[in-house]
Amino acid sequence: MTDTPAAAPESAAAPEPATAASEPAAAGARTQSRVFWANLESPFSVGFFLTIGGLVAFALGIAFSNLSTIIIYVAFALFAALGLDPVVRFLERRKVKRAWGIVIVYTAFALVLVAILWLIIPAVVSQIAQFINGIPTMISDFQHSDTYAWAQSTFGAQIGTILSQVQSFLTNPSNIAAIGGGVLAVGTTIATTISGIIIVLVLSLYFLASLPTIKRSFVRLVPARNRPTVGTMTEQITDSVGGYLMGMVILAFCNSVVAFFLHLFLGLPFPALMAVLAFAITLIPLIGSVLYWIIASSIALFTNPVAALIFAIIYLIYMQVEAYVLTPRVMNRTISVPGSLVIIGALVGGTLLGLLGALVAIPITASILLIIKQILIPRQDAKL
Repeated sequence: MTDTPAAAPESAAAPEPATAASEPAAAGARTQSRVFWANLESPFSVGFFLTIGGLVAFALGIAFSNLSTIIIYVAFALFAALGLDPVVRFLERRKVKRAWGIVIVYTAFALVLVAILWLIIPAVVSQIAQFINGIPTMISDFQHSDTYAWAQSTFGAQIGTILSQVQSFLTNPSNIAAIGGGVLAVGTTIATTISGIIIVLVLSLYFLASLPTIKRSFVRLVPARNRPTVGTMTEQITDSVGGYLMGMVILAFCNSVVAFFLHLFLGLPFPALMAVLAFAITLIPLIGSVLYWIIASSIALFTNPVAALIFAIIYLIYMQVEAYVLTPRVMNRTISVPGSLVIIGALVGGTLLGLLGALVAIPITASILLIIKQILIPRQDAKL
């Protein structure tokens, strides 16, 4: 009976050796920390560490600069895969296997591309040649028009001087070559563009084939308790990006069709060339249609002022139909973004990455808004 109370202090003192064993390790860590900070107090050590950090940052900057073209190719390919993924999943819902769906989509895309190139490139090349050769005639016809007479009476003889300078500049092939940096630079740019398009197509094929695996692997990087939420958000973001890109292509195609038939029916020159130009320019979000409207109306003004006015009015009406009828129907699968954020995102993306930045700015902005709405705001609401 008397030995039992004495055993408690001994058992309570049992953990002391572990505590005593951990003290030398903690003391060693504190000693190393004091030595590290003491070394940093030396000017030589500070300069050494700052130089190493600067060299590492400089090396990373050079590496990123050298890889910028590849990064752009990868980004274009990824967004192309996301844009084609809705079509592949549509075929999957029709009991078509994903592999065969990808084959069907890329075969149809290749056939459409070959048909467009076969039909349009000869016409575009000939119309570009006609446009360059017809510049003197267009300027001469414009000088005999009522619009030129009004401009000359309003602004004086400076209009004629400006037109003659523009004509001499555009009809001189050396100036056109100088704009592109010379004939060799133009050829190199064309070859680089073609090779870049091939690389993007091949990469997009691989991305499209492995897109479900990529999404599953991304979801598995987060803790298991967060995977359902992250998986749902990933599907929503990819669906939004794919729907947005597909919608942009559809709207650009509608613009090119309208531009082609307007030029054809109004007798304006170069309908095929202006249709291709409309498709390329209207891919630019927010300002593409307005920019093409200004360019096409200005070019048509040199040929027929009345037809140019009719074209400007009809295309302006189509822009309203596109904004209030076509765009809501085509973009119904994308996440809505406030207009102010659309403008800011397009400006920031275009400034940083050019056309690629302008294309991806809106879906990236929509994705950020989705993350804020579904993660950040609920967490803030849960705090008391």
